[in-house]
Amino acid sequence: MIMIEICIVLGITIIGLIYLDIAKKINLIHKNIITLFLIIVPHLTLITYFFIIYATHNKISLAFQRIAIFEVIAFAVYLYVKINLFPYSKKLTDKYRLKVLLGGRRITLYGLFTLIIQTIICIYIYSDLIKRLYIPNNILILDIVITMLFTIILITNGMLRLLLTSRRLNIIKRLLVAWMAFIPIVNIFVILYACNLARDEYEHECYKVNIEKTRVDSKICKTKYPFVLIHGVGFRDFKYINYWGRIPKELIRQGATIYYGNQEAFGTVEYNAHDIKNKILSIIKETDCEKVNIIAHSKGGLDARYMISKLDMGKYVASITMISSPHRGVKFVNIACHLPEFIYRGIAKAFDKYFTLLGDRSPDFYTATRQFSTHHSKKFNEEIKDVEGIYYQSYTSVMKNLFSDYILTIPYVFVKLTEGDNDGLVSVDSAKWGEFRGILKNKCSRGISHGDIIDLRRDDYKHFDVIEKYVEIVSELKNKGY
Repeated sequence: MIMIEICIVLGITIIGLIYLDIAKKINLIHKNIITLFLIIVPHLTLITYFFIIYATHNKISLAFQRIAIFEVIAFAVYLYVKINLFPYSKKLTDKYRLKVLLGGRRITLYGLFTLIIQTIICIYIYSDLIKRLYIPNNILILDIVITMLFTIILITNGMLRLLLTSRRLNIIKRLLVAWMAFIPIVNIFVILYACNLARDEYEHECYKVNIEKTRVDSKICKTKYPFVLIHGVGFRDFKYINYWGRIPKELIRQGATIYYGNQEAFGTVEYNAHDIKNKILSIIKETDCEKVNIIAHSKGGLDARYMISKLDMGKYVASITMISSPHRGVKFVNIACHLPEFIYRGIAKAFDKYFTLLGDRSPDFYTATRQFSTHHSKKFNEEIKDVEGIYYQSYTSVMKNLFSDYILTIPYVFVKLTEGDNDGLVSVDSAKWGEFRGILKNKCSRGISHGDIIDLRRDDYKHFDVIEKYVEIVSELKNKGY
């Protein structure tokens, strides 16, 4: 009779706990409860084995044994399923992607904790149990297999969530993390790396949400004049692949009016200046505005300066903001200019053919690239003077080391050796023009590269928000009356 009462009480207790948990009256996935759960439950096979021995010794009927075991296993399965599906009991965010990401982080950490603690148990406690007690081999093997499956499912579920939802993991990083997550010892560091990325991404999203709450209907980027964004060399303004990443969308959302230069990818400064001039004149005609503001990156700054100075466009431009523009040239290009002429022209011809297919009407790789030399830049600056009444300002960024941006590793080293700190292409001194507003950087070892500053990879960097920086730039121009 006592065993019947125990089974009934145990069953009612388990059902009651599950009901209260579903009704959110209690929290069965509290960290303290889950910590004990992850230590004990993987060894239900051993626990069940010892219970059966005890029950048989005390002559408890097989039916009651099975009922008690079923109740405990059912409760364990409920908790395990809930951990894998709903690891958080509190509502942390309204965004579904972030919910999955955060859940993946917690599940992965649970799996990592289980891996470490169960390894310790197997090495120290298991061996002692085997010496002291006779445990059949099939029970030991089954217990080990279940423990391994218990751990692997947690880690796999968590990592899949992270890999599928994290925006900070690009394709290459996803492949590396997925491959290395199952290499012993190495996987611990890989898992921690992925979990840290997820935490940083969540904190960054919360930061963005808080900023948005303070900007409701503020239109802080609604300037007097529209903006023309002018790209650098080797790119075009495609309809569906934006050179400026997520920046234009956010500026528009904050009230800015945005247009693009639509100049050639490998047009010369002179040729591109005419393209930009025609674009600005069409914008003025379309919007009936008096002037435009220009934000130009890299060679786009040279194209815009030439247009303003040489094509009588000063009266149509209110301000020009230049980001990492090589106003004093790049010594790395000086070295390239000393290549044998037939090699340089051969390379130029191949580029011209390719960019003709992409839409350039008159690509001139040979001339356009040589215009970055320090000799040409010196002559350019002597001839192209700033126009009075236009606000000229400039920014640049720096890479911290040659590993900051693998695409720019070689030019970074050359520019570093010859000119000092640079963003992978343009030195700090070369980027200064007009009112120099400073070097954009973060506190991390990566730094901000020539491509990062235009959100080329659509990545969020720790301690630097490139999108927010452009909002700040445009907001300041608004406050200046532009």
